[in-house]
Amino acid sequence: MTLTHRERSGTYHGLVSSKRLAVSLSLAIAVTGATSALAACTAATPPNRAPATPTATAAAHRPSPAAARLDTRPGTGAPVTLAFAGDVHFTGRTDALLNDPATAFGPISAILKEADFTALNLETAVTGRGTPQPKTYHFRARPAAFTALREGGVDLATLANNHVLDYGQAGLADTLAAARAARFPIVGIGMNAAQAWAPYVTTIKGVKIAIIGVSQVAELAPEWVATSTRPGEANAIDLASTLAAVRAAKRLASVVIVFMHWGTEGTECPDSNQLSLAPRLAAAGASIIIGAHAHMLQGSGWLGHTFVAYGMANFLWWENSYSTATGVLMLTLQPHGPLTSRFIPAVVSATGQPIPLTGAAAAQAQAHYASLRACAELTAQPG
Repeated sequence: MTLTHRERSGTYHGLVSSKRLAVSLSLAIAVTGATSALAACTAATPPNRAPATPTATAAAHRPSPAAARLDTRPGTGAPVTLAFAGDVHFTGRTDALLNDPATAFGPISAILKEADFTALNLETAVTGRGTPQPKTYHFRARPAAFTALREGGVDLATLANNHVLDYGQAGLADTLAAARAARFPIVGIGMNAAQAWAPYVTTIKGVKIAIIGVSQVAELAPEWVATSTRPGEANAIDLASTLAAVRAAKRLASVVIVFMHWGTEGTECPDSNQLSLAPRLAAAGASIIIGAHAHMLQGSGWLGHTFVAYGMANFLWWENSYSTATGVLMLTLQPHGPLTSRFIPAVVSATGQPIPLTGAAAAQAQAHYASLRACAELTAQPG
């Protein structure tokens, strides 16, 4: 049985989600309790398919020396389409959008729903309490944010970013509780390091995919990074845990996606920290690396056999920033051959919603996006 976009399910460190409008599926909650438990995270098994043992699954997907080579091996022979967007939060002008969560994303939700799987960065704490941390900007949202994501066509959000702990540990606890209550999949945060770095694993059309969320933003990172005894985010300040998480995910899934929060704000080209970390993530087994945080679109292309999109810019955003240019990156895993990419340009409107571009404006935006590949030091084809 092939699960459709609205029927599959996935598991990860403690929250489980079935697709909206889904048929009734049995769901299981898997909670990891130690760093070694990352290797024990497994995907929900589609109906009529015998579950693989964790040992057999890991052995089947153990990375070769060329660990970053994209290996999709679709069980159904059908393409799998993945959609990625940038930073989202519901504050300022976008807070009112949660009064009607079903329409919060506006017309671009039709594009997000086209994909088999859609992910983006939720740049906020979801809380009404807590103490503002010693930093300039503080973002918080109502729990309806998770409803808006689901209704807008989003399947998963990373919260490993420099705003998830804006209101301290109390705000983080509320965020985790709100996601759990909404049964909405998130990655990048948790009650301890094992949960924060744990992947969300799902099977789509026979392709097993693992997604990890990690921040590289240094601001308050020593206080925010999750440890064995402290809730927090996955942050590359702990490089050993970050690379270990990618390697563990590669043992679970043939396609590993790392959603990074990184870069220098206001820049179209990746900085030295991004350029240094990306090859290490690829060598550890990342098939796809998606980035956000710079408030600008940054280039995408191939780093060897790993597809990298360094920055997806603001997507649904509270105020004017460095740029209103945004869009959706569609990646299609092909049954035979490397993935293909398509960028659907949009602009952040006066409401904060992303509005798709058409005609000459879209063509111009696509050409500019393609030009960003040069300073990203990426290639148009896998090498």
